Amino acid sequence: MEKAANNYKGFTLIEILVVVALIAILAAITIIAINPAKHFSEARDAQRSSDVVQILNAVTQYTSEQDNTLADLGTIPVCTGTPAAIGTGGVDLGATLVDEYIVGIPTDPDGGTAADTGYTICQTAGGRVQVDAPGAENSVISVSR
Repeated sequence: MEKAANNYKGFTLIEILVVVALIAILAAITIIAINPAKHFSEARDAQRSSDVVQILNAVTQYTSEQDNTLADLGTIPVCTGTPAAIGTGGVDLGATLVDEYIVGIPTDPDGGTAADTGYTICQTAGGRVQVDAPGAENSVISVSR
């Protein structure tokens, strides 16, 4: 009587576990390399930078016109103290600048509101206007003119 040969076809448990482990390692490396959180924070900072420049351009255009002064926009403190928040709860630039100098006062992409846009404004010791984005995630965003 002959013995039957054990010729099983398929993968062993060890082989399957090794393949699953390799896939998990490659997935982890890919997620770390892509780092979506970093890209999202960089995109928000790019938006903040653009918003700060837009606000400053509108203020500069307004003050460049005849008989318009910085004081006409509200009480803008000196930068050595606490800068004023831009919005209806602080320095309301929208009342003067919207429609003629800017379409709308931009808000911080991470929770700005009409009352507090997330941006600040102050006047330097040399008389320049400075607009900041204090909520920046990766670097300081400050523009003055």
